[in-house]
Amino acid sequence: MSDTRPTTPPDRLSVNPASPHYDEDALSRGVGVRFKGVEKTNVDEYCVSEGWVRLSVGKTVDRKGNAMTVKLQGTVEPYFQDLAD
Repeated sequence: MSDTRPTTPPDRLSVNPASPHYDEDALSRGVGVRFKGVEKTNVDEYCVSEGWVRLSVGKTVDRKGNAMTVKLQGTVEPYFQDLAD
């Protein structure tokens, strides 16, 4: 049986279910992100075509309970972790 799942992650992805860029299927496969060549584990959202990532800052939250984030510009390389094994 052939695998029909995409081999590359979406151009833009968010871990926030309220975001229009949230994709549960992609997140369930496990998406890893390299930002400027360094593996990042605290990525909340990324966009490859625009070249930015949004990283959570510690455990701080805003008044609505969302994680505080910082947006950084640079080279973004997402990959599926199940294909990297």
